[in-house]
Amino acid sequence: MRVGVVTFPGSLDDVDAQRAVRLAGAEPVALWHGDHDLAGVDAVVLPGGFSYGDYLRAGAIARFAPVMTEVADAARGGMPVLGICNGFQVLCESHLLPGALIRNDHRKFGCLDQRVVVENAGTAWTTAYAAGQELTVVLKNGEGSFVADERTLDALEAEGRVVARYVGENPNGSQRGIAGVTNEAGNVVGLMPHPEHAVEDLTGPGTDGLGFFSSVLGALAGR
Repeated sequence: MRVGVVTFPGSLDDVDAQRAVRLAGAEPVALWHGDHDLAGVDAVVLPGGFSYGDYLRAGAIARFAPVMTEVADAARGGMPVLGICNGFQVLCESHLLPGALIRNDHRKFGCLDQRVVVENAGTAWTTAYAAGQELTVVLKNGEGSFVADERTLDALEAEGRVVARYVGENPNGSQRGIAGVTNEAGNVVGLMPHPEHAVEDLTGPGTDGLGFFSSVLGALAGR
């Protein structure tokens, strides 16, 4: 299995995501923001960071990167796509996921080990977990507050499209404590916490994040 990891100008966690892919047992493939080619990969990860410096709005410029034309087409065709932190912002700006990510309610950048609960274990990126399972992963963001209108929030809840929710005190003001969502098909997932920073016992809070990357391999094998 080959999983592409996109690098935008300002990406910080692309190499970490590649390492997580490798530890899960797949071949990571570096994809460049300016390319119109996904190099034949089976899935794509949009990593965290500050794409294009977040000068306009987080993820707003990256939406127009040449590679995103290919990513969007592939996602709509069923390819698994995971957006982590800034990647989540890019997916929302690209209208591949609903809602938006705005500045944290406390107006500060937060960096902490965060507990989340898996709400939907049926997406291409979460089948390694059980619904209701609690994980500890790294959360680091300044614009991580997920917002949407009440109708969209109600639909996400009713359709089981909330992938993960924060446990305990809400760390950034996300509505309904939402930490991640999926599209209707379950192949596109946006996640504000960073599972790629929780894939080894030696670094980070443990290995709870590795399941996101092993899940997609199972989903691809079952196609």
